[in-house]
Amino acid sequence: MTATDHSRTTDATSTRTPGGTPVTRRRRTTVAGAALLALVGTAVVATPSLVASAAPAALDASPAAMLAPYYTALDLTGDDQVTTADLTVLSDHLGATTADADWSAVSAADTDRDGTITLPDVAGLSQRIVYDDGPFTLVEASTLDMQAAMNAGVTTSAEITQDYLDRIAAYDRTTTDTGTGGRPLNSIVTTNAAALTAAKAADAERAAHGMTSMLLGVPIALKDNYDTKDMPTTGGCGCWDDNQTTTDAAMVAGLRDAGAVVLAKASLDEFAFGFVSEFSSNQPAGSSLLVASPYVTSQTAGGSSGGTGAAIAANLAGIGFGTDTGGSIRVPSSYNQLVGIRPTVGLASRDGIIPLALSQDTGGPLARSVTDAAVALDAVTGIDAADPVTQGQAGKVPTSYTQFLDPTALQGKRIGYVTSMVGTNRTTARLFAEARATLEAQGATVVPITATPEFNRVLSEGSGSTNEFKHDLDQYVAKHLDPDVTARSLQGILDSGEYVPSRKGTYQQRNAITEAQYQAWAGPEGSHTTQIATGKQVVTGMMDAQDLDALVYPSGTPYGTQGTNMRLSPNTGMPAVTVPMGQATAADATITGAGVNLEFLGRSYDEGTVIGLGYGFEQATHARTSPALYPALG
Repeated sequence: MTATDHSRTTDATSTRTPGGTPVTRRRRTTVAGAALLALVGTAVVATPSLVASAAPAALDASPAAMLAPYYTALDLTGDDQVTTADLTVLSDHLGATTADADWSAVSAADTDRDGTITLPDVAGLSQRIVYDDGPFTLVEASTLDMQAAMNAGVTTSAEITQDYLDRIAAYDRTTTDTGTGGRPLNSIVTTNAAALTAAKAADAERAAHGMTSMLLGVPIALKDNYDTKDMPTTGGCGCWDDNQTTTDAAMVAGLRDAGAVVLAKASLDEFAFGFVSEFSSNQPAGSSLLVASPYVTSQTAGGSSGGTGAAIAANLAGIGFGTDTGGSIRVPSSYNQLVGIRPTVGLASRDGIIPLALSQDTGGPLARSVTDAAVALDAVTGIDAADPVTQGQAGKVPTSYTQFLDPTALQGKRIGYVTSMVGTNRTTARLFAEARATLEAQGATVVPITATPEFNRVLSEGSGSTNEFKHDLDQYVAKHLDPDVTARSLQGILDSGEYVPSRKGTYQQRNAITEAQYQAWAGPEGSHTTQIATGKQVVTGMMDAQDLDALVYPSGTPYGTQGTNMRLSPNTGMPAVTVPMGQATAADATITGAGVNLEFLGRSYDEGTVIGLGYGFEQATHARTSPALYPALG
């Protein structure tokens, strides 16, 4: 077997955001080689000759293609993944021992630690290749499942994309729940006519260069407040049905650069105001639709990213993205048994996203697993001149968040919880007690904390949506809104009559906010600006004083919120990861089958720690269930 060229580069480069300003990203540089379609599976490593005859593997040079340690720890060729090239190196060293001069070149793959490279070591190494030639099932498929099947040639991105489009057509506007109050999901505003073209391009890239990213060919659903150059961006409002931007939001550009397929735009609570996910996009003037939870369709999917939450939970796309100002990623994650990440404000650019309150707005993933959420987060970080707050991430972002996916991550950690944040809801209290026991069983020390007046002030600080929306919306309109859209202000939206009817009073209230009121609230010396900074100091100080790695608390109750828990992250700017912790039972006398999540809050820009803790909890519990109302088609 001829040696593959292992040279590669991974460095920073400047591209352009939708507004034309530079955004610093890590550049993906691929090295030519045979497609990963030629990867070998465990069954064909019985003899060294078979291993040696395998085609050389394509090499990856993208940080976005980094995998969890299980899939990288035995890498021998320096490409941050295990491929047939690594098998070749190891098979060439069969019989090598610790006494050999080049032992260090293969020692990482001595999995049985007997000091000799043997066939079992080669077989063990082959297990780390992202390759699976068995049957592929779309429902509950992870990014890893998709990549392994696509690498093996079992399926393609075009086939996966078409299957998701078929599921959207079959399920999204159909009432599958014949029980009392059952209703359609209404999770998708529009599908992307260019999705299959993008999927075929991803398939071509894989054929030419291998798996260049863990998102290559993975279909993504975006909350419909992210600008997309190939679909309108409505913000959930009929008044902006024709808002066709010519550019992508910065985060969308990152996803496309990583090879993701933008499949659809998900519905949301109009202009991201609330938690019920009611929208008027593409509806007759004066009418609206509600998004439903796929578990109990008489209940809301939460908000404001409810469409994203319902779509991902019902397996209508691979991964979703939402935005969170006061809970809008984490609430639908809890209602729909998903993993949600609200990043540190400043980790991902908000440019090209319709704002609600920029003091607290941030975008992030909703996914069916912590692994998928971490993979997705990798693609959207970057310093963006169009969003100056992103300057704060410099030097604080790891090569990949998947490096923290360690099932033993909870061992030795100190995790605090503020006792008043647990509440008395029977389902939530029961599940939190079980979660605490799980954390302790996994080796963590769980520390109860009594709230101080300063901490309570952090939780009681309100959302910026009242005082900031008009000001921040005007900025989006000036920079991004399609010039042909006539409703170009809050007053214009009111005049159009094309919005959720119940929101009239809300819009009138927001429209009455003056610039002086905005500055007193969100200006450099504004009361809200000051309180967020103080909140970060208070909570970070609490964690430091107790030597805590994270705080933990329930994300909500069965189809409800738990006190003001959702405000802790936005009122400090600190990151939070929410993970399913179980469902309500009939004995709870709440809403049987409803999910409730556990939320981990960490220090600013320490997403890696809370992702790792969430992963350790997920692996210990596997609490997510798949909604029975939306099975595989056919």
